[in-house]
Amino acid sequence: MARVLIVDDDPAILEILNAYLMRSGHVVVQARDGLEGEAALGRVDVAILDWMLPGQSGLELTRLARASYPNVPLLLLTARGDEEDRVRGLRLGADDYVVKPFSPREVVARVEALLRRANVRDVLTLGPLVIAAQARAVSLNGQLLNFSRTEFELLLTLAQHRGVAFSRERLLERVWGADFAGTERVVDVNIQMLRRKLGDDPEMPVFIETVWGYGYRFRDESPFRDENPIEEWGRP
Repeated sequence: MARVLIVDDDPAILEILNAYLMRSGHVVVQARDGLEGEAALGRVDVAILDWMLPGQSGLELTRLARASYPNVPLLLLTARGDEEDRVRGLRLGADDYVVKPFSPREVVARVEALLRRANVRDVLTLGPLVIAAQARAVSLNGQLLNFSRTEFELLLTLAQHRGVAFSRERLLERVWGADFAGTERVVDVNIQMLRRKLGDDPEMPVFIETVWGYGYRFRDESPFRDENPIEEWGRP
């Protein structure tokens, strides 16, 4: 259980995210503007910040939060899809972002991924696959596998966000960095290498699924997975 701060001036978004987060066992703290949000930052484990807030913007709140509470993970909600805006938010201290309209289940998944990283949950055990983040080691059925730095970061990113689809563009930002000058083809090449080393058949994947026309996701076989249809919230 974690204390999750939501800073948003849209009552519908507050209501739906509150419901989904509480159903996942979290305690929710709500704020409707940047000043309320800033006052609540010191007593939560993770914060969800809307970019467009009345008065103090979510971007300014991100900057202040990172300066005053460096260990609190920050997730930005934004209707701004431009790469420059997303990079700006990440450089000011956001740990992740979700573009509106969004699935509330994805927001919960990203919040929990941020919490796993913040709590230094070092070892992920995913069936026969074990990933030790700090040791940068991977084993499959008890056998150690060898990965390049990029392959390991790509696998860890997907595994820490099980069930969440990542676009190729987003994987480039997270694994290669916002300033990487290559093309999205490099993502496909590294996914192919990962699958080969994991013995993962792309036609019947055990670990990494292709999301056609979009990107990739790590399969989530959790029995506690929410099977309700995806709803989109935050549409401008």
